[in-house]
Amino acid sequence: MTWHPARGDGQARVVRWTCDCDAAFYELCQAGGLRFIRRTTRARNNPSIDESDHWPAGEAEAMWIALLHGLVR
Repeated sequence: MTWHPARGDGQARVVRWTCDCDAAFYELCQAGGLRFIRRTTRARNNPSIDESDHWPAGEAEAMWIALLHGLVR
């Protein structure tokens, strides 16, 4: 999976998420009719937020499942 620095342009609705108890956690987000995955990593109390490409809902769901099963990173 390709990760890009978070755009931070506008509101995104979080549709699904993983537990934020690990150093990295993920959110499946929706904005403007497309979905994307947001990854937050914390290293030494300095969070880094990245986003995946944006896809139609069906493709995003497939990527979300693949991420949860360790098939993509």
